Amino acid sequence: MWENLPDILRLSLFVAIPLLVVALAGLFSERSGVTNIALEGIMIIGAFTSAYFMGLIYDKTGLDGNVLFLIGMIIAISFGMIFSVLHAYASVSMKADQIISGTALNLFAPAFAVFIAQSLTGYSKVSYPSNSFFIRETFLSDLPILGPIMFTKTWMSVYVGFFLLILAYIVLYKTRFGLRLRSCGEFPQASDAAGVNVKKMRYAGVLISGALAGLGGLFYIVPITGNYDANFGVYGYGFLALAVLISGQWKPFRILLIALLFGFVSKLSSMTILIPFIYDMKLPTEILNALPFVVTLIVLAFTSKNSQAPRAVGEPYDPGKR
Repeated sequence: MWENLPDILRLSLFVAIPLLVVALAGLFSERSGVTNIALEGIMIIGAFTSAYFMGLIYDKTGLDGNVLFLIGMIIAISFGMIFSVLHAYASVSMKADQIISGTALNLFAPAFAVFIAQSLTGYSKVSYPSNSFFIRETFLSDLPILGPIMFTKTWMSVYVGFFLLILAYIVLYKTRFGLRLRSCGEFPQASDAAGVNVKKMRYAGVLISGALAGLGGLFYIVPITGNYDANFGVYGYGFLALAVLISGQWKPFRILLIALLFGFVSKLSSMTILIPFIYDMKLPTEILNALPFVVTLIVLAFTSKNSQAPRAVGEPYDPGKR
């Protein structure tokens, strides 16, 4: 097993990074006081639009590699933000129930993606050149431990994911904007009294959440295949990201640890042939496939006892409430 451990850890990042980015998306929204269970739907919109336009650009221009991936990221971010405006308007401006609003978007997104895909291409699938985003080696590949895991046979999305983690921490805990955002999720009345526009801050939190969730949708599909089938969505990763967010106690680096744990267990269960003692147990495939989700539920059960959720999350802002 030990000789195969770098490969397992490297492949686990392909699962962990999308979870990390989408959990950070939920973090920004909930720190502002808005529950965003529409992460699943936003991921689908980001995945579908970026895949379609990357494929279209490649067919028209032959452009691939880093530039095409950057364009795909911009598209995923843009459409994620546009789609999240619906949730922000319903939750912040109209003071609607945030769970119902998010559920409505989750139901709408896959149907919309399938309809548009079939209208444009005649099929529910869209193709894009995913292999061009794969990095086989870098000048850091020979580093001990980290070289084989982080800098060999990896995807650009891995580096972007870790960059976004550091950026999210700096924005939330080292800037005035982050302090104001967090205050709106804890005690919005006090924030309002201090001159903070709670409505604008919550809009900002949801829009940032939409941008990251849309990007997470792109990061989810890139390592899997060069075809995105809108019929299958993102297999519940948006809801898993919410579980990662809660297990990580709404803190960026704890979220990273939980995402890495899920990614590791997920790949461990699908690569049992590389782990002799697990392979010899001859466990049914159904048990192995369910293992990552069972582990997530166990971690969630133990970590949610001392919940550190923002105190005002899920509550429409009422200026008259004290």
